[in-house]
Amino acid sequence: VQLQASGGGLVQPGGSLRLSCAASGRTFSTYVMSWFRQAPGKEREFVAGIGRSGYPTYYSDSVKGRFTISRDNAKSTVSLRMNSLKPEDTAVYHCAASSAVEVTANPNLYTNWGQGTLVTVSS
Repeated sequence: VQLQASGGGLVQPGGSLRLSCAASGRTFSTYVMSWFRQAPGKEREFVAGIGRSGYPTYYSDSVKGRFTISRDNAKSTVSLRMNSLKPEDTAVYHCAASSAVEVTANPNLYTNWGQGTLVTVSS
């Protein structure tokens, strides 16, 4: 499956953004999907993940309660709604697909990655 992420941009602290990831291929529903992010000078970090059928969902502690991941298997898309954004959320966000049975935070278990979309939170 090939992934194309979009929706990044510049937003003020406290603002919102919605990232989308479109997948090609007919096997999207067989993949666990997650969002990762990487800030300058930092390692890639798990943000949120969602099971094949849309549940369960998992979030990192740093975004829990502010971000919401969802997917639409009929449209082969996964989205990340980000509210109450903070400067520390600034990063390149990647969507990723894994054939693992369950959502995992281990990036090495994801075989397909989108190109990334930049989110900048700044006043």
